Amino acid sequence: MTTQLFRTAARRTFASEASAPNKSSNLPFYLMGAGVAGLGGYYYLNSTGKAVSLQEKSPLDPENFKDFKLKKIVPYNHNTSQFIFELPDNEASLLPVASCLVVRSSDPEALKDPKGKPIIRPYTPISPPNQPGELTLLIKKYDNGNASKHIHSLKAHNEFDQVALIGGGSGITPLYQIVTHALSNPSNRTKFTLIFSNVTEADILLRSEFTKLKEKYPSKFDVVYSLDKPPKDWTGLSGYVSKEVLEKHVAPASLGEKVKVFICGPPGQVAALGGKKDGMKQGELGGILKELGYTSDQVYKF
Repeated sequence: MTTQLFRTAARRTFASEASAPNKSSNLPFYLMGAGVAGLGGYYYLNSTGKAVSLQEKSPLDPENFKDFKLKKIVPYNHNTSQFIFELPDNEASLLPVASCLVVRSSDPEALKDPKGKPIIRPYTPISPPNQPGELTLLIKKYDNGNASKHIHSLKAHNEFDQVALIGGGSGITPLYQIVTHALSNPSNRTKFTLIFSNVTEADILLRSEFTKLKEKYPSKFDVVYSLDKPPKDWTGLSGYVSKEVLEKHVAPASLGEKVKVFICGPPGQVAALGGKKDGMKQGELGGILKELGYTSDQVYKF
C-alpha cells in the first residue's frame, strides 16, 4: 500500500544540515502553522575532516504530495502502531528535528470529508532525519478519527508470503500487471505462482514474457500451464484446474493472512474455483477454494 506524504517543517539549524536559504511555503493550510519549509542536505565528516555530501535534497517535496510505500507496521500497544514507509534509493528524509508531514491517502476516494474533499493530517516522524531508506510515523487510532482509522486499515507492502494467480484465457491481463509490478520492486519478498489455463497451446498469451520473468526471478516466480486440448508432446497440465492442482501448486489456506489467491478468467472458471461473483461485487466464496478451507479474505475474484 502507498500513502502520500507532503514535507513541511519548522526550520532548525544543526551541524548535520547544510546551510541554505529559507523558502516560504505557498501552502499555509497544509503547513498547519509550521510556516517555513526546511531545506538542506545531509553531510558527514570523512577521515580527513572534510565535509562530504551524501544526499543533497529530501525525497519529500515541500510543495507537492508524493506516494510512498508502506513497508512495515509494528504494533506499539492496543491502539497505536509504528508505520514505517520506504524512501526511494535508500535516501534519508532530511527533515529538520521537530518538523512535521502532511499526510493524505493515495486513493482519492478512500479518505474524504462530508463535502468530498480529501482529509489531510499532520504527523511528526519519530525516525531520525538521517535514517536511510525509511521514515517512521507513530500513529494512535481514535474511534472518531477518520484519518487515523484509515491509516490503521492499511496493509504493509510484502504483507503476503505467497500469492497464487489463477487465470484463464484473456483473463491473464490483470494478473500479469500484478506480478510484473511486484517483481520489479527490489524489496519484494513474496513468492508468486501463476496457474494459467487455455484451450490450446496457441492460445497462451504473454508466454514469452512469463518465461523471461521466471528466468529473471527464479526464486520468486513460477508458472504452470494447463491445456484443454494439449498436443502430443505437451509436458504441462491437461484439463481444468482441479482440486489436486490447487493442492499441489497453491500455498495452503492454513497460512492465513500470509497467502492470497487472485482469480481472473471466464465466469464458469471463476465460479468453479471461487464461487460466482455478484455483479461487480465479490459474491460469496464457493467452489474448490472454499472446499480447501480458504476464506473470503484470502481470495479475490476479478
